[in-house]
Amino acid sequence: MSEIEFFSPGQEDIRLRNNENEKTALIAMSGGVDSSVAAYEMVHKGYKCMGCTMRLYENDMIGADLLGTCCSIKDTEDARQVADKLGIPYHIFHYEAEFKDKVIEPFVCSYEHGETPNPCIRCNRYLKFESLYNKGRELGCDVIVTGHYARIIEKNGHFYLAKAKDLNKDQSYVLYDLTEEQLKHTAFPLGEYDKTHVREIAEQNDFVTSHKSESQDICFVPDGDYVSMIKRFRGKDYPKGDFVDKDGNVLGRHDGIINYTIGQRRGLGIPADRRLYVTKLDVENNKVILADNEDLFKRELYIRDFHWITGERPENDFRCSAKIRYRHKEQPCVVTPLDGRLARIVFDEPQRAITAGQSAVLYDGDYVLGGGIIDHVGEF
Repeated sequence: MSEIEFFSPGQEDIRLRNNENEKTALIAMSGGVDSSVAAYEMVHKGYKCMGCTMRLYENDMIGADLLGTCCSIKDTEDARQVADKLGIPYHIFHYEAEFKDKVIEPFVCSYEHGETPNPCIRCNRYLKFESLYNKGRELGCDVIVTGHYARIIEKNGHFYLAKAKDLNKDQSYVLYDLTEEQLKHTAFPLGEYDKTHVREIAEQNDFVTSHKSESQDICFVPDGDYVSMIKRFRGKDYPKGDFVDKDGNVLGRHDGIINYTIGQRRGLGIPADRRLYVTKLDVENNKVILADNEDLFKRELYIRDFHWITGERPENDFRCSAKIRYRHKEQPCVVTPLDGRLARIVFDEPQRAITAGQSAVLYDGDYVLGGGIIDHVGEF
């Protein structure tokens, strides 16, 4: 085990002792197989490593009886066991206040405004690559390490974010908010691996996480019922309103705006002679607009809070490809950079269910150019 030094009375300094030429790494360990193997890879690359788990929330923050992934006692113990097996120190860092303020509150607020957010993107931006990244720098670590499936490529002194080798596991979409400076001090050891190989490494090392299943749910909504979580978090119910067609004719009553997302068909409870889909959420008038599937296809969208990884906004229109949700296959488009961290995207072909609150991420082949939050859909 690496040593921990104590400097001032009652204050622990957990900086890793390292030789002048020895590189150090802070490993974010969630208690899953991916972060376990990421830690293993860094140890075997010769880095002096420290493992940590980010404590993000308590039960009473989300009104749940059981903690989900990332913060459960079982996950913490699994991470600790892997760290012990690798012979590296392990710590728990508390970020509950930051997580509530920067992830949970915006998540709830987004649904209340008729959007469908992706909280993993904000967690990566504000927790892993802001709070934890800064912690690592304070501790004198050379790199921050996570188990994400993505690659960092250095070219001519610049650092770029790129897709993982295993495109089925690629997570570059949720990492578009990283800056070039952060990429310079970050490592994604799994970027060249597929999931099968990662599990094989875990099995060969007898990690307790080797056969652990992956959660597909949002960590602070472990049962997948985000509507109930929002109601518990706010301590209130949301008013019912009207389902209407695109001409304004009332079709029935809905259970509250937060229950619906663009493209939704199931759970509407509306008798009709054809399939109807949610095509718009009118928050101001508390109405959910239903229409036919073809009404979901649009070419144009506008983005806010746009982040360019290089930090430089292009001056002119350019062609690339873009994804409008995590599992969406990127499609060719033309991007118009606008003032004030805004951008306009026009796809070559109409895309289904472009949804405010999701992120649009731009790609040039394997390289991520940047991305932002979908603000609204255009007219065509």
